[in-house]
Amino acid sequence: MAITLVNPSGLPEVAPYRQVSIASGSKLVHIAGQVAWDASGATVGEGDLASQVEQCYLNIGTALAGIGGSFDDVAKLTVYVVDWTPEKMPLFLEGVARAAERLGTTPVPPGTLLGVAALDVPAHLVEVEATAVLD
Repeated sequence: MAITLVNPSGLPEVAPYRQVSIASGSKLVHIAGQVAWDASGATVGEGDLASQVEQCYLNIGTALAGIGGSFDDVAKLTVYVVDWTPEKMPLFLEGVARAAERLGTTPVPPGTLLGVAALDVPAHLVEVEATAVLD
């Protein structure tokens, strides 16, 4: 595996999240922002943040599997949530947990979560982009 996740001394620990990823692979992969579309382009979980987060993470897993990788190769995530408020965090974490169970991993690389006014399709509540490193 090309990614090692750590919490360096002196930074807060927010379990199970990690503050730093160390990449040792040779292929840098940028995955376009994934929204809650299934393989046919239909929106999954309209109005349901947890379901949409889950689908976004699964789409990243699918993209990586298609090039010989997995979610374990993700070095960094950027998450955009429409009309973000801290009260939405439990729904966000529920979606991440469900995706983790289906992916067979704990997707906790360093990440940034940003609140945005809107995404490209009004039914989309979240978009997730990823940077991965493969051997």
